[in-house]
Amino acid sequence: MSAARQVVVEADGGSRGNPGPAGYGAVVIDPATGEPLAEAAEYIGVATNNVAEYRGLIAGLTAAKALFPDAGDALRVHVRMDSKLVVEQMSGRWKIKHPDMKPLAARAAAVLPPSSVTYEWIPRAQNKHADRLANEAMDAGRDGRQWEASASTAALDAPARTVTAPPPVQGPPGDQAAGAAKARAALAAARGAADTLFPVPEPGVPDTTVPAAPIAPAAPAPGQPAGSASQKAGAPQTGWGSAPDLGAPATLVLLRHGETALTPEKRFSGSGGTDPELSATGRGQAGRAAEHFAALGTVQEIVSSPLRRCRETAAAVAGRLGLDVRIDEGLRETDFGAWEGLTFGEVRERYADDLTAWLASPDTAPTGGGESFAEVAERVAAARDRIVARYAGRTVLLVTHVTPIKTLVRLALGAPPEALFRMELSAASISTVAYYADGNASVRLLNDTSHLR
Repeated sequence: MSAARQVVVEADGGSRGNPGPAGYGAVVIDPATGEPLAEAAEYIGVATNNVAEYRGLIAGLTAAKALFPDAGDALRVHVRMDSKLVVEQMSGRWKIKHPDMKPLAARAAAVLPPSSVTYEWIPRAQNKHADRLANEAMDAGRDGRQWEASASTAALDAPARTVTAPPPVQGPPGDQAAGAAKARAALAAARGAADTLFPVPEPGVPDTTVPAAPIAPAAPAPGQPAGSASQKAGAPQTGWGSAPDLGAPATLVLLRHGETALTPEKRFSGSGGTDPELSATGRGQAGRAAEHFAALGTVQEIVSSPLRRCRETAAAVAGRLGLDVRIDEGLRETDFGAWEGLTFGEVRERYADDLTAWLASPDTAPTGGGESFAEVAERVAAARDRIVARYAGRTVLLVTHVTPIKTLVRLALGAPPEALFRMELSAASISTVAYYADGNASVRLLNDTSHLR
C-alpha cells in the first residue's frame, strides 16, 4: 500500500461585476514547508463570483491530482478557501440549490474520492496567493490574453504561510454563540479567574462564573485621581484594557434602500417581483443618506444588493463619496413567491394557511416557491463572511433590504428567528454591526433615521 501523500490546495475566484469578467486562481502547497508546488489560473469570461470560486476549486484539485498521478486513494488534499458557500456546500453541510452550482460541485467532487478531501474556511487575508492568481487571470482577460504561469508574481507577493489547520470553530464568523464564547475565554485568560464581572450561565452548560462582557472602568469620585481607587497593586483590571488586541473590526454599515411606490403601502416587495425603482421620496432619502455619509467621512467601500432600488440608493452615496459600488447577489431581498406585490391583509385573505405556517416556522417558504427565512439566513451569512473577509478592518456600507439587515442583526445577537418580527426597520434607515478578528460581533446601531429629519 502506498504511503499517504498530503497537500494543501488554496483556491479563489472573482468577478468584476458579479456577473462580469471573471477568473480563478489555485495553488497546491507542501504542508510541511509551505512552498507552492503548482499554480493554476484562468480567465473564464463573464461569470459570477460563485462560479469562479468553484472553477478555482476544480482547478486546484485537478492540479493536486496531476502532481501525484500514481498516489490513487493515498492522496490527501486539504482545501482552504475564503468562500463560505463553497466550503459549506462541498462539506455537505449546506444544500446546493442554485442550478449553476450543482454541475460545478459535481465536477469538483469527481476529481478525487470524497474521503480524500477535507475543507476549511479561511479569512480572505490568508488566501492572498490564490486571490492574486485570480486577479492576474482577470487582468489578462481584460487585455485580451490568457494568464501565463511564467509571468505570474503571485508567489512573490504571497506572505509566508502557516498551513497547519487551526482548531475547529463552531459557527461562522460573526455568530454570537461562537464569537462571544471565544471572547469571554480570552478575557478570562487575560484577567485571571478572580476578575469576574457578572456570572452568566451558558445555555445547557453548568452555571460557572465567566465574564459576560467587558465594561469601562468606573469614573473616579470627585477629587480622586484617575486610577487610584481600584487600581492598587495586584488589583485585577476590568474593561478592554486587559483584553487581547483584536485590531480594527470590519464594520458593516447597513443602509436600507429608499422608498419605492410599494413601500408606503407595506406590500411584499422581494427579489421575485417587479424590481421597482425608487420613488421621488426614495430618491430624496438616498440623497440625504449620501450627505450624511459624506459628512461622517468613514465609509471606505460600498457593496449593494443587485436589485434596482438598492443600486439606485448606492449610486447616490457612491457619487457623493467618489467610490465604486460592488454588487453581491447574497444581499438581495427574500423571494416572496406568490405574495409579491400584495399587502399582509391580502395575503391573509388569499393564503391564510400558508401565512400562518410561514409565521410559525423559519423553514416554511411563502406560497408559490419563494424563499424561507432559513434559506435567506444561509445566503446572507455567506455574503457576510465574504464581505468581512474581503474588507477586514475597513468600514463598508451595505445597501440592502429589510430581511438581510434584520438577519445580520439577529445572527450577531444570537437571537432566535422570530426576532425578525420584533425589529422595526424604516426606509433609508441605518444600522451598524462590527465584526472582530476572533469572530465576535457587536451591534452598534439599529434603525437610525436621524439623517432623514
